[in-house]
Amino acid sequence: MKIQILDAAEDDLIDGYYFYEAQDKGLGMYFLDSLYSDIESLKLFAGIHSVHFKKFYRLLSRRFPFAVYYRIENNVIRIYAILDCRRDPAWLRRQLEE
Repeated sequence: MKIQILDAAEDDLIDGYYFYEAQDKGLGMYFLDSLYSDIESLKLFAGIHSVHFKKFYRLLSRRFPFAVYYRIENNVIRIYAILDCRRDPAWLRRQLEE
């Protein structure tokens, strides 16, 4: 299956990179490497994750408190958002509804 990361999800990754890079030099790159590894695992495990907000599968990152929200459409895994799980659930819902 092909993986497509939508622009909004790419922006989420960039925001996470800058947040962690500000914490410690090199941590931002480690964040990206970890999240891309998690995303790559979807080629094997897409569709086994729990469904949230009635339409998105949610993959939890193994190393960071982030979740990857995706759907499977026409044999393509489309990633809609990569959000910080520490945020208010109402905020997460609003981000996914946009």
